[in-house]
Amino acid sequence: MRIPRPGRRPLSSGSRAGLGAAFVLVALVCVVELADGTDANYVGLLAAAPFLAAAFAAWPVVLSVGVLASVLGIVFAMGTGVFASQTAVINVLGIIASTGVAAGVATIRERQTVRIAELTRLASVAQQAVLRPLGPQIGMLPVAGRYISATAAADIGGDLYEALDTPYGARIIIGDVRGKGLDAVRLASIVLGSYRHVAYERADLRAIVSDLDRAVARSVGDEDFVTAALVEERGGTLTIVNCGHPPPLLLRRGQVITLDPPSPAPPLGFMPVVKPRVERLEPGDRLLLFTDGLGEARRDGEFFPTAERAWRLLGHGTVGDGLASLESALVEWVRGQLDDDIALVLLEYVGPQSTTPVPQVPSWEVEAPAL
Repeated sequence: MRIPRPGRRPLSSGSRAGLGAAFVLVALVCVVELADGTDANYVGLLAAAPFLAAAFAAWPVVLSVGVLASVLGIVFAMGTGVFASQTAVINVLGIIASTGVAAGVATIRERQTVRIAELTRLASVAQQAVLRPLGPQIGMLPVAGRYISATAAADIGGDLYEALDTPYGARIIIGDVRGKGLDAVRLASIVLGSYRHVAYERADLRAIVSDLDRAVARSVGDEDFVTAALVEERGGTLTIVNCGHPPPLLLRRGQVITLDPPSPAPPLGFMPVVKPRVERLEPGDRLLLFTDGLGEARRDGEFFPTAERAWRLLGHGTVGDGLASLESALVEWVRGQLDDDIALVLLEYVGPQSTTPVPQVPSWEVEAPAL
């Protein structure tokens, strides 16, 4: 194994690309000049070489290219030993001046690149702080979460999820903030912060939706909103309320059931009035919650067949294994080019773990006054 010399680092891919492109241009100019004879008619084109390198490479590489171009320019301009013409002198001076300007451009570009990378890293750290790791167990439910970042854009997204073990059962939220960047992360943190408080205080999921809607309305403009789905498992009974979000998928004995809401409701921020959907769970049931990036993932205009492949991908191993399989299949489907971030949550109902009687109705009905 070769050990690099102290103080020397290998060229980056960008520097290699810039250096290669500049050398190709220099070689072409040299060939043309040699074929043209003793007159230095094309020396001025060498001034483009350092600028070509500056588009990709660091300033030391740009200076190296500029020095090479200047030396070649002087050689061709001198011809038989003296400068052939005043135009040749001007061309050589132009190459030297272009080298200095290109090195300055490369320095500014490097500084901007470093700044953008630092801001992106800080934004990613902020997003990771908002999205806490899930699982492996919430109440009696094995649960796993996964966040898949898009590669088609550098902006971070506002997808969110959380799973809590509350006095009213295991409660999970998944949502998607309209927009990208730090504003989306800020709004996602507001929604999650409110949810982490009211999920322990409100017996009714509809009351949680009202609280979250007010939190969103206080923090956004008229055109901003958050789609969300809230899920509660209590004693084997599943309750779902949906605010303009893709419906969860229930995986049961090889079948995939789309849990559409009884009636549509707008996203948070638009005063949604939700109607709960109630399902009785069976041991072995799995529930997939996801954001719309999954439904919009496509290849050559064909969308990823989530419902058709869900059981085969998600019905094996642990819930974490299932999400890993789904991510692998999805990335392969889109050839590594996603248009939007994707948040995924997979949970499994394993059945009652004790003989203690558990209420078999949702918490919002348990706490409701008798008629």
